[in-house]
Amino acid sequence: MSSKVSVLVTGGAGYIGSHAVLALLDAGWPVAVLDDLSTGFEFAVPDGVPFYRGDIADEALLHHIFEEEGTRAIMHFAGSIIVPESVENPLKYYSNNTAKSRCLIETAVKAGISHFIFSSTAATYGTPDIIPTPENAPNQPINPYGYSKLMTEQMLIDTSRAHSLNHCSLRYFNVAGADPAGRSGQATAAATHLIKVGVEAALGKRNGVAVFGTDYGTPDGTGVRDYIHVSDLASAHLLSLEALIAEPQHSMTMNCGYGQGYSVFEVLDAVERVTGRKIERRIEGRREGDPAMLVSDPARLRNKLRWCPQYADLDLIVSHAFAWEQRLDILRA
Repeated sequence: MSSKVSVLVTGGAGYIGSHAVLALLDAGWPVAVLDDLSTGFEFAVPDGVPFYRGDIADEALLHHIFEEEGTRAIMHFAGSIIVPESVENPLKYYSNNTAKSRCLIETAVKAGISHFIFSSTAATYGTPDIIPTPENAPNQPINPYGYSKLMTEQMLIDTSRAHSLNHCSLRYFNVAGADPAGRSGQATAAATHLIKVGVEAALGKRNGVAVFGTDYGTPDGTGVRDYIHVSDLASAHLLSLEALIAEPQHSMTMNCGYGQGYSVFEVLDAVERVTGRKIERRIEGRREGDPAMLVSDPARLRNKLRWCPQYADLDLIVSHAFAWEQRLDILRA
């Protein structure tokens, strides 16, 4: 294994970031968290992990953290992630996801940070012509969220050419599930992730689930997505970090998914199957910015990093999300 360096996780009190923190801790990496708690929760930061509340664009704070923690690598999760909101409020996304990321990257370069792992998205592909979609498919976003992430990818490419900072951009497909040990999960209020919404409805926390569009060119007319368990995604981040350390001159872009798509109806069927409860399905029109189908080709991640997912089963993903949702009430009490 590569020598372990101190890692700063931005957005580490949020859903995916908190699972990356757990994976780093489980593997013995020194880790600190920076989060403004706009969507994250301090209870998601494990005991003993240094926590800094603040903004990723606060250069003075970043330099303080880098010096205090001896930071040599950054995993960057902080940002806004809701596609319909990005259509309604694009400038928020270009601020939070692009402009602030630029500040973070610039400060990292000034401080001599060596490695940068970026939480990107399959939304960079827009409506892809190739399904499953490989990394060399054209980038043609259809919403500001996708553009905001793609711009940051390009900044990292250009920065790595000009400075001693290598990077890995991980393009997530649909992230779901929760830590199998119940240590973390999706806790954001009014979350839009389908599996999260589905288990909330099964527990009576929502009056059913809205299905946005049943007239897509898919087998049952609803949108199809590739769902990846959040803990398998976290393991991809660790493998990426090891690869960046092992090859300091090399940078990467990789898809994170299983290569298997499920429709909205298939996901809701799985929620009903796992929970034993029926969910009301409210049929609504399509949302602007939603492609019909997004399914990954994860061959590069599997082959280059020897990534072997442990939870690639839809019912298992739902069961972990359901268990977390039941535990969440206790944490919030």
